[in-house]
Amino acid sequence: MAIVVVGGSSRGVGKTALVCGLIAALPEFRWIAVKITSHEHGNPRPLWEESNAGQGTDTSRYLAAGAGRALLLTAQPDELGPVVCPWLQSLREQEPLAHVIFESNRVVECVQPDLCLVVAENSRQDCKPSFSIVERQKHATVAQARQDSVIAGAKPVFQLAAFEHISPEMLAWLREQMQAAAKMTTD
Repeated sequence: MAIVVVGGSSRGVGKTALVCGLIAALPEFRWIAVKITSHEHGNPRPLWEESNAGQGTDTSRYLAAGAGRALLLTAQPDELGPVVCPWLQSLREQEPLAHVIFESNRVVECVQPDLCLVVAENSRQDCKPSFSIVERQKHATVAQARQDSVIAGAKPVFQLAAFEHISPEMLAWLREQMQAAAKMTTD
């Protein structure tokens, strides 16, 4: 089981669109997608599963993109580890072939991702305080651009015209990273 984290510099930067793009581009990984938020969503349980695909909520968008399961986790930062860690352990036992993709900055405080992508705007105004946490863990940055391109390096920057459509270069890099993560878990 590989764990992927998608974090972002601010609200509305494109995290959900990127998660949906990754799910659609890499269907072979049998994704379980988890949106983490500290905002109340009217459900008494901290973790609940979406059942309707569509465009109404982030979790319904995950299902529409092809995720096998989509969940919403509502927890304050200090409550995150006690919810996420037991859930992941249970998931490893019940669905060892699934891969998890989290949309969250703070999840990296309690989970070591195999792959961490950050969505950043060119202007660093209104940056979430939690962005510095996920930025330290990043393997690559994804940014909106007029056309797809990549700035190569140890931590590449993938510029995408649309986050829902992963470029061939980014897709090849992602597959390589996911295969390396899978190999490490089986060794």
